[in-house]
Amino acid sequence: MSVHPAVPRPEYPRPQFVRAAWQCLNGTWQFERDPGDSGLERGLLDRDLTGEIVVPFCPESELSGVGDPDFHAAVWYRRTVRVPQDWAGQRVLLHFQAVDHDATVWVDGVEAGRHRGGFTPFSCDLAAAADPAHTYTVVVRARDPRGGPQARGKQATSYEGRGAHYGRTTGIWQTVWCEPVPAVRLGRPRITPSVAASAFRITVPVTVAAPAGRAGHQVRVTVSDQNGEVATARARADVDLAPELWLPLPADRVRLWSPEDPHLYDLRVDLLDGDGAVADTADSYAGLRSVSIDGKAVLLNGQVRFQRLVLDQGFYPDGLMTAPTDEALRHDIDLAVAAGFNGARLHQKVFEERYLYHADRAGFLVWGEFGDWGANMQGPAGDNQQPTASFVTQWVEAVERDYSHPSIVGWCPLNETWQRMHDRITVLDDVTWGMYLATKAADQTRPVVDASGYAHRVPGADVYDSHCYEQDPERFGKLMKGLADGTPYVNADPDGTAWSVPYAGQPYFCSEFGGIWWNPEARPDESSWGYGERPTSEEELQERFAGLVAVLLDDPGMFGYCYTQLTDVFQEQNGVYRFDRSSKLDVSRIRAAQLRPAAIEQDER
Repeated sequence: MSVHPAVPRPEYPRPQFVRAAWQCLNGTWQFERDPGDSGLERGLLDRDLTGEIVVPFCPESELSGVGDPDFHAAVWYRRTVRVPQDWAGQRVLLHFQAVDHDATVWVDGVEAGRHRGGFTPFSCDLAAAADPAHTYTVVVRARDPRGGPQARGKQATSYEGRGAHYGRTTGIWQTVWCEPVPAVRLGRPRITPSVAASAFRITVPVTVAAPAGRAGHQVRVTVSDQNGEVATARARADVDLAPELWLPLPADRVRLWSPEDPHLYDLRVDLLDGDGAVADTADSYAGLRSVSIDGKAVLLNGQVRFQRLVLDQGFYPDGLMTAPTDEALRHDIDLAVAAGFNGARLHQKVFEERYLYHADRAGFLVWGEFGDWGANMQGPAGDNQQPTASFVTQWVEAVERDYSHPSIVGWCPLNETWQRMHDRITVLDDVTWGMYLATKAADQTRPVVDASGYAHRVPGADVYDSHCYEQDPERFGKLMKGLADGTPYVNADPDGTAWSVPYAGQPYFCSEFGGIWWNPEARPDESSWGYGERPTSEEELQERFAGLVAVLLDDPGMFGYCYTQLTDVFQEQNGVYRFDRSSKLDVSRIRAAQLRPAAIEQDER
């Protein structure tokens, strides 16, 4: 690896598909704003830029060194790259983990790639045959229009954040890096655990660049634990585009992944050429665990597991959507566990993959989610959003990136959509169906909710849920009690018009509740809000929290919940912790209120 000690966020960005040789390109880049999006016509591609920025932090953030929170219709980046001597002659891939929103990349003045969507990674060629004596010039233009349909998540479309909308992120906001690869190379493996068979099924794509051939090539996968090799298998790579290998584990080496024991096996994936020599190799890891449904319960490894989730927005005061350090990602998981949560709903953004790496190691349960909320600014009357085909495209990219992480136990493609039943079919209806079906096509091993809260449009979707911010535990209990007779609380239009297809008896959870407003140090002129009436004391808050949680824990039909939220985020001050992650509550009491067994866990099955 080649990385300067002063480079920010220097850790390997793709932890489940690791090649030894790589170069981190984070650090200082040339930078220039392009408010009229006229930079290409004005020659920005061909000259030095006027400013500087620290990548991978967005220009709106303090950590970027720019700190400009205004709108940026387009921004430009420029830097030079020299590859190491031992990369000579190899193809070099240039990787962008995330650029918001519409990116075009040039290498030495020639367009090398483009990508639409601010949450998912993309790659292009830095060099078809690397020349270490040559200095490569990389230029990136990122467009981020203020209006129009775009998956923004919680990014504000007003100048200042308000309500549940926060600061914007434009341009590069995750790691940029490059790596050398051979002409015939491994693609990222898909790792599917089978607890029933005590085995892993691993699919390994193999890419062949013309004019190379794959005759005689084989893929070899080796599974190891702390005592050495556990299983190995080979498959021909010259007859299938993506060879599939089945690796049964000996009975005495089977160890399931769980919150109590987040055991991970090491994987080595080798591509062997026709002579048996290693042509490409990568390291990975896997957890042996299963997710299944039994009636209204969601099971982990065949056992009922009540999901005590917390809503995590993934924002930081100084980095906005980018964590300031890798340690900050891990620390957020530690904070959630300390407060009694065993998982999180990763809300309204596709988190950095490093977060999932830490969740895998912590045994922390995660629901992956897309950042679609509030995306519409110009949609037809009655629509809250105006999604496009890029929603589906980007979501499939996210599922593919994260498929093999054992910590992910569910998928949430959309959040709080607002279609009314019996109205005309809208683009949003089409996209809801499309994202649900695409998720199921890409992953049959995890439950999927078609849209979290509000409008459920897919009959018989794996999971059904609601969002309810009633603050009084007694009234909250009355709203939730209908689940026992098959008529649970269902979000509806303020005038009572139904949004959703009827509940069909599937697993149900209240996936947003609480949000108790608490900032005892808020200044009189400070923008501060939360749900409901602000408690008059921490004691009142603790009693309210315990009462709301008890309603859901004591419901034998409830498979979990998700409390809003882990931390304050700017003006939304309803977190268990402050925005800077410091304590503002007696977390031991928050923890104690959650840790007794849930009713569904005590139900005899």
